[in-house]
Amino acid sequence: MPKVLSEFKDFISRGNVIDLAAAVVIGTAFVRIVNAIVAGLLTPLIGMIFSKDFGDMTFTVNDSVFRYGDVINAILQFLAVAVALFFLVVKPINVLNERRRRGVEAPPPSPPTDEAVLLAEIRDLLRVQSGAGVVGGGQVPSSGPIPPAGPVPPREDPGRSF
Repeated sequence: MPKVLSEFKDFISRGNVIDLAAAVVIGTAFVRIVNAIVAGLLTPLIGMIFSKDFGDMTFTVNDSVFRYGDVINAILQFLAVAVALFFLVVKPINVLNERRRRGVEAPPPSPPTDEAVLLAEIRDLLRVQSGAGVVGGGQVPSSGPIPPAGPVPPREDPGRSF
């Protein structure tokens, strides 16, 4: 039995359980606020359109009273909570996750341009001609991948004046 109590203590002391409990308490308070807004503001405004309060919207069948106004009220409360939850929680988290995803992923490497391939061939030929690249059987050692072509800074030509 002490092992079970120890496991329970470990379960309760985990951060995610405490965070969940706090979220339930805050969520309950938030639902109360939304219910008050719907009952105190939205229901009377919509009731003005129908010239009747939702609480008074009923019909009777065989002495049984059906309060369909309460159902409409509950639907409005649900929609108000769903809209608030979407725009205040879900949408901001999706935006943050998208930013993180874009920041983590490296863009795919672009294939080397014709100019980069030509420059790499010239580099390798110059190594061979200077003797620096000759190894054993005259093979040029692999110098790794060709770096992507970037902007080339303009060279100053001493013969030209601008």
